[in-house]
Amino acid sequence: MNITPRDVWSLILAGGDGTRLGSLTRQITGEARPKQFCPLLDGDTLLDRTRRRVDLLTRFDRQVVVVSRDHARFYGRLANDLAPGRLVEQPANRGTAPGVLYPLLRIAELGGDVPVAIFPSDHFVDDDVAFVGAVSAAVDAVQERPDLVVLLGIEADTPETEYGWIEFDERPLPLPGSEPVFPVLRFREKPTRPVAEALLAHGCLWNSFVMVGRPSGFLDLYRAGAPELLRAFQPILRALGTPHEPAAAERVYAGLPAVDFSQRVLAPSGRLGVVRVKGVEWSDLGTVERLAATLRRSGFRPQWLDTLPIAG
Repeated sequence: MNITPRDVWSLILAGGDGTRLGSLTRQITGEARPKQFCPLLDGDTLLDRTRRRVDLLTRFDRQVVVVSRDHARFYGRLANDLAPGRLVEQPANRGTAPGVLYPLLRIAELGGDVPVAIFPSDHFVDDDVAFVGAVSAAVDAVQERPDLVVLLGIEADTPETEYGWIEFDERPLPLPGSEPVFPVLRFREKPTRPVAEALLAHGCLWNSFVMVGRPSGFLDLYRAGAPELLRAFQPILRALGTPHEPAAAERVYAGLPAVDFSQRVLAPSGRLGVVRVKGVEWSDLGTVERLAATLRRSGFRPQWLDTLPIAG
C-alpha cells in the first residue's frame, strides 16, 4: 500500500515524563531522559521514528508536536525542524488531558476544524505503512461524520494487564470505506488477569491511544468529561497566536492539577468508534520486559544493549 500525505493534521504527543522506563533510560543516557527522546530500538529516538510514521499521512506544515518545558534540552532542535507555530510548549507536564487540549486549540487556530490524527511518540510499530493505512481509514470516517472520534484498536494476542482495552459492538457504523468502524461500548483500563483473559477471548482490542477526530469532536468530549479544564484554558484560548500566549500558559498551568485523558475525557458515547488494526505488531514499550520482548522479536540490537543487557 502506498500512502500519500493527506489534507489532515497530525499531533504528536511528546510531553510525558516516561517514568516507567526512567531507570533504564538513565542508565543508557546518564540522565533522566524520557523514553521518547531516547534511542531505545536503534540509532533514532522514538520521537524520530514517530515523525517518520506521521510523514506518511500528513504534510510537513500540518504536523504539530507538544512537549513539556522541563525537557527542553532534549527537544531543542524541534523548533527549527517544524513549521512555525507547530511546536507547542507546555510550561509543565500536567497529564494527557491538558497535553492533548493545548495543541488541539493551536491546530484549530491554525487550520480550523480539520481532521486531526493524534499519535503518542513513544510506541513501537513494526509496519508503519499498514498502521498508517488504518489511521487513514479513521480519517475517512471522520470526514464522513464530523462529530466522530475514531480510535485505533490493536488486535490482541496476549491477556495484557498493563494496557487499556476496548470493548466494541460488532455491528459496524453505517459508513463507507474499506475498513469498518465499530461503536465503542466500554473501556477497560489495566484489567486483572482473569478479566484480561476474558477480554482476549471475546476479541476485544488494545487501545493504542492513536485517534482521529476534529477539534470540535474532541472538545465535545472535554465538555462532557472535563468541563473545568476547558474553563481553565480560556485565557490560553484568548491569547493564542499573540505575544501574550506564553504568559497566559504559565498562569494556567501553574494552577492545573494532573488530568488523565483516558480516565476523564474518553468515555463511551455515540461519538466514539474504533478501527481494528490487524497484522501489525505494536507495543507501548512501557516496561523493561516489554522492551526486551520487542527487541527480541524485531531483531533490533541498539548499541547500548552491548553494555547494558536486559532480560525478557
